[in-house]
Amino acid sequence: MTFNILITDPLSEEGIQPLRNRENINIVIDTKLTPDGLRDKIMDFDALLVRSQTQVTSALIRKASNLKIIGRAGVGVDNIDLEAATEHGIIVVNAPNGNTNSAAEHTMAMLMSLSRNIPQAYHALKNQQWDRKKYVGVEIKNKTLGVVGLGRIGAEVASRAKGQRMNVIAYDPFLTEEKADKMGIGYGTLEDVLKAADFITVHTPLLKETKHMLNAEAFQIMRDGVQIINCARGGIIDEEALHEAITAGKVAGAAMDVFEEEPFLDHKLLELPQVIATPHLGASTIEAQENVAVDVSHDVVTFLTGGSVKNPVNLPSVPREIMNQIEPYFNLAEKLGSFLIDLTGEVAEEVNIYYSGDLSEVEVAPLTRNTVKGLLQRYLGDHVNDVNALYFAERKGITVHENKTSSTKGFTNLLTVEVRTKSGIRNVSGTLLNGLGPRIVKVDDYSVDVTPVGHIVVIHHLDQPGVIGRMGSLLAQHQVNIATMQVDRSDIGGDAIMMLTVDKHMEEEELEALKELEEIYDVTAIDL
Repeated sequence: MTFNILITDPLSEEGIQPLRNRENINIVIDTKLTPDGLRDKIMDFDALLVRSQTQVTSALIRKASNLKIIGRAGVGVDNIDLEAATEHGIIVVNAPNGNTNSAAEHTMAMLMSLSRNIPQAYHALKNQQWDRKKYVGVEIKNKTLGVVGLGRIGAEVASRAKGQRMNVIAYDPFLTEEKADKMGIGYGTLEDVLKAADFITVHTPLLKETKHMLNAEAFQIMRDGVQIINCARGGIIDEEALHEAITAGKVAGAAMDVFEEEPFLDHKLLELPQVIATPHLGASTIEAQENVAVDVSHDVVTFLTGGSVKNPVNLPSVPREIMNQIEPYFNLAEKLGSFLIDLTGEVAEEVNIYYSGDLSEVEVAPLTRNTVKGLLQRYLGDHVNDVNALYFAERKGITVHENKTSSTKGFTNLLTVEVRTKSGIRNVSGTLLNGLGPRIVKVDDYSVDVTPVGHIVVIHHLDQPGVIGRMGSLLAQHQVNIATMQVDRSDIGGDAIMMLTVDKHMEEEELEALKELEEIYDVTAIDL
């Protein structure tokens, strides 16, 4: 059988060589197709390879009656309608690892250029200025590099910095002291890293938790004369705060490859002589462009010939009869994972998922993936999805176990998620109530009935008269409206739990105000 593959964006010849090497592959390259022209042509092809230029819309996918796989030669898939592809049983693959080396090398190039004032000195020389004293730099040997985010790229940067005889200290929510020891680097909290480092480089995804991670407060606790590098994502650094820190003399310099808004051309940061910048070049190497094309080409060939792909982005096809049974639980599974990881405030080391009732008799692997996705998204954002969740969990050293039991504890179906962290074991249970949708029905040993949506506040307190009234009055003073309330206790006068749903996100000062009540010993805000 011959498979027809259409390539609509420029890919290197080396990148598509895995396709050329197969006799049963027919390749058509047309990089000048209009959207209408592509829709007219797509029905003849089994596979489509694109970069960022081609827009793979739901309308295009509906016309692609023979399409089995879409390959994106790059990291993101913003130009592909994943929901439509999944609905039509088309698998989407990308190449998340192809640019790791290029991004790490660019980070080191920026670090070197920053420490030795290379761009500034070159610019002066081009303007016929010979001023050696003005551009005296610093050696990086024996200096401390703080790495914030130790994923693929962060780990590569750490390794290269060690080769330059730098001291490396890293922060990552998944990093342990044991892993840091094996890598030969220091381990610390974010605050530890910011306080210790002479140079700081960030390598985290851009999430709610990481947006403006390096802000005015963060700069204040850094060493005087610290230097900052960002080749990861625009928005991790508060650019206004960085400008103020440089002009105040707190930060000696910054090297930026990414920005909150791009193209980044007219900003006062670029007017500072202490700042060097490049136009988002981290993955812009010939090798990286070839690597991503090679990775995608291999996955496409493997899939078409009956093998398993390495980098799937969307959910593989599941038999319709099984999907009909488990699909209503997808949202519940993800919400339980998100709720539990926010409740613990720590990275899970081990995850146990218990399926009870009718769920114990069907294939639950998709539900497990959704649960783990919910557990990981707080730290990995949109990089984790239904398909790669277990892969990321394994890479982060998190063990995941599925357990099936006939014990339903009074429910037709019950889904329980348990995580073990450094501090202990926590669990949450949920079910679908007929006609009412998903519910959280148990948190640790407490029985509740809470819809897992919106703004939830979990309060652990002593079972004492007047606690609820004082808590309600305090929230009213802060203009926080309570929508629902659930209370359960271990015994009279003992430990109790209060779960509120409120109409807005709870700010830190509002949570701290609750903690000042002597009967309340823990408050957690969870946004679902």
